[in-house]
Amino acid sequence: MFIFDGAMGTMLQQAGLKEGACPELMSVDRPEIVEAIHSEYLASGSDIVTTNTFGACRLKLADYGLAHRVKEINYAAVAAAKRAIANIKPTAQVAGSMGPTGTFIAPLGQMTFDDIYETYREQADALIEAGVDYILIETIIDIQEMRAALLAARDARASAGADDRVKIICQFSFSEDGRTITGTTPEAAAILMEAIGADVVGINCSLGPEQLIPLLQKMAAVTNLPLSVQPNAGMPVLVNKKTIFPLSPEDMASYVGDLIDAGASYIGACCGSTPDHIRAIAEAAIAHGPSSRTAVEPFTAFTSRTQVVRVGHKEAPIIIGERINPTGRKVLAKEIKDGNFAMVKRDALAQVSAGAHVLDVNMGVPGIDQAEAMRHAISELTMLVDVPLSIDTLDTKALEAGLKAYPGRPLINSVNAEPEQLAAVLPLAKRYGAALLCLPLGKGDLPATAEARIELIKEITLEAYRYGLRPQDLLLDPLVLTLASGPDSAKETLQTLRLYKEIFGFPTVMGLSNISFGLPQRPYLNAQFLTMALSAGLTAPILNPLNKTVKKAFVAGRTLLGFDTAAAEFIRLYGQEAEDVIGGSGKKDSSTTRANTITVGQTVNQKERLLTDITEATPEVMLEAICGAVERGEKEYVIELVTQALTKKIDPLVITKQGLSEAMNRVGEKFGAGKVFLPQVMLAAEAMQGAFQTIKQVLPEDTRMARDTVIVATVKGDIHDLGKNIVAALLENNGYRVVDLGKDVSPDAIVNAAKECKAPIIGICSLMTTTMPMIDETIEAVRKANVPAKVVVGGAVLTQEYADTAGADAYAKDGVTAVQLVKQLLGDE
Repeated sequence: MFIFDGAMGTMLQQAGLKEGACPELMSVDRPEIVEAIHSEYLASGSDIVTTNTFGACRLKLADYGLAHRVKEINYAAVAAAKRAIANIKPTAQVAGSMGPTGTFIAPLGQMTFDDIYETYREQADALIEAGVDYILIETIIDIQEMRAALLAARDARASAGADDRVKIICQFSFSEDGRTITGTTPEAAAILMEAIGADVVGINCSLGPEQLIPLLQKMAAVTNLPLSVQPNAGMPVLVNKKTIFPLSPEDMASYVGDLIDAGASYIGACCGSTPDHIRAIAEAAIAHGPSSRTAVEPFTAFTSRTQVVRVGHKEAPIIIGERINPTGRKVLAKEIKDGNFAMVKRDALAQVSAGAHVLDVNMGVPGIDQAEAMRHAISELTMLVDVPLSIDTLDTKALEAGLKAYPGRPLINSVNAEPEQLAAVLPLAKRYGAALLCLPLGKGDLPATAEARIELIKEITLEAYRYGLRPQDLLLDPLVLTLASGPDSAKETLQTLRLYKEIFGFPTVMGLSNISFGLPQRPYLNAQFLTMALSAGLTAPILNPLNKTVKKAFVAGRTLLGFDTAAAEFIRLYGQEAEDVIGGSGKKDSSTTRANTITVGQTVNQKERLLTDITEATPEVMLEAICGAVERGEKEYVIELVTQALTKKIDPLVITKQGLSEAMNRVGEKFGAGKVFLPQVMLAAEAMQGAFQTIKQVLPEDTRMARDTVIVATVKGDIHDLGKNIVAALLENNGYRVVDLGKDVSPDAIVNAAKECKAPIIGICSLMTTTMPMIDETIEAVRKANVPAKVVVGGAVLTQEYADTAGADAYAKDGVTAVQLVKQLLGDE
């Protein structure tokens, strides 16, 4: 058991940190203060002290004009920690803190993956060179940023030859719904971090200890890595215009036993904690003693940003959708070559609607930049659908581009036994934590027998282990040869599946379509072969879920193999054979069903026919189709639909209210219910903005389309603006004029801007506990100036109770709620 320290920021403020000053610069200008804080925590029982470097990366220091002093500031912080250890507790260790950059990686934000990687790499290099024992990546809310930071830390450690000396801890911050702000669960986070190579995974900040216990348990259920936890001292409240964290040292200590039993072996505290809290935590940890964890049996899983999909012989078989592949599809190939990904996205939506658990993505079009095409496709799809992806390419540049863009643990499809391929693909799978599909192919003739394929797979697996991959990282393809290649081709494939299960036990993946190449009744033949393959050990067929014959065979196979209790899935899908499985509702001739059918086209020709149909449809059906397209984030398609609706002379205000705004209301409801997450919300908002701009271009003189002005700002002393930027983007995409005053904005500047713009809404936020009192000071300044604007407040550290006490007109717990509140306050619902 290791005891971390507690909060640094509030301690610095108590020691004389001036408002608006850079906390990290104290390690250079007043190192004795930083050393004294470390000493207090060490004297209170800390085994590990955290450097004063939470915001000491180039992007954050730039806010203070200190971007050129990254190395100096990080070195000074480590030195202060080491001096305290030498004087107080020589056995203690140093954790070099790397906090969030305050930006999002594209497509959620403007930064590239490489930008964020380089930012963290510079800081990690400095911390490791200065002699830290741990790199602590903490308070991260987006899985992409954590991936970049972990890779940077690993590379810095390897470059310094410190792999055996420095451990890397990855700590996420979760919201009250048990997910990060971008929708990642504790399970998905832990699975991916272990696959990439973290040494410890855990949780800090955002919530109190009681709320973190079940989240820690979820991590413990999927990983054997050590777990760390550093909760806040409760959720902040405002008392006499001061921010107070309600949990006393004794309160915090009362949860320590439960945290240890949940799996924690590293325990500390975050916002609102003091040396007294750490002393109580340390004493409680010693009294409770260590708790043994039940080992997690290794399993194979893919993750998206928001979802985990397990695959294996103990799991129900899953579908890998095959449609996003231009091979043999001239229209799709042409669109990709032209840089148009509308059909790719529609194929993705259709396959997920039809039951695909994973989507295979292939950009193999001759004559294009495949790396850029793959990056673009993966970026778009991760915003659009929540299922994991399979990156299907033989081009290693395209593969790495896709891996960088993918916010999860994908499947790489595939690698064969050729030495050049193994040398190119295996390091990428290891580096990015991907699962890898192994194909029994080598130089020379295709292996005709199951035994020959087994020998090739043995070669691949041994080489994979040499690169550091684990058994749970590997999946096996039996190699499907067309029946035309010989009478035993199907039998040898089935025998290969049986031997795979018996010898290796790894999950198996197989494409179906090749078996029937050149034969009639291909869907029927594929379906029959699929059921045989499932019984032989196939766990993840690659197929077209839109093909009803093959899909029915798949569902039947799962049912017959005992993975469908009481045949519930089979009955739901096929209880009334006349139901349209893909459409999903089974209701005939309703406007809702018709609209759903209209918005799930599979090809360009189908889409053109549907647009023709919609021109002849009733306004209600057209509005529902627009609403559905916005809800799903179909940016390109919704513009076509809105153009058609305007051609039909549907009132643009009706389109806006019943099509666009209604869609965002539905998205907001789903967001509140945890059915969609920030990426999908932002994509839907972008789709709405595209539609809104289309209306304004067609009818620029329609003054009814103008919406009010909203001022947004981060309060004085707070240099964090990620949440504010999300709100601004969502408001703009909903048609509002946004005046963004930026961060560290004084009450007077906010009041003056509100007067000048005559803005009816002011949105202010604080993400730092030390600047929370500026919320009520700003509200007080607005009221004294008799500005008639309504004030909406938000921020990671704020609560409804705090907002009420401060006198705000409304409290927004997230960006979606902020937009809904603005609409309500302005009567735009």
